[in-house]
Amino acid sequence: NVCRVGLTFLNFCLIVTGKRQCPPQGAWDMWRAYSDMREANYKDSDKYFHARGNYDAAQRGPGGAWAAKVISEARENSQRITDFFRHGDSGHGAEDSKADQAANEWGRSGQDPNHFRPVGLPDKY
Repeated sequence: NVCRVGLTFLNFCLIVTGKRQCPPQGAWDMWRAYSDMREANYKDSDKYFHARGNYDAAQRGPGGAWAAKVISEARENSQRITDFFRHGDSGHGAEDSKADQAANEWGRSGQDPNHFRPVGLPDKY
């Protein structure tokens, strides 16, 4: 259920950092953006959801921005490992990872995530 998944996500944040500083609201904002991205399943929308999750979390203050950074970096690092095992040392996915990181930073810095919003994405998101 959604509550169990949310708690697992928060625990992941704590495990990755080894600290108990992961503000639940910021982590929840990141989870909500990820969940919306999966639900929307809309072409070229991933950068928007990266920026939106980071933006929403950062709006909660320094703790939210910290949680967004930790979660974003953990996600990108895990993606690099996965890409390495799938494609070897080919650099596959490096460009996309850099673009994701730029969208993450854009949102965390307080800039409008709609900059990355694809045309036609339903207003629900």
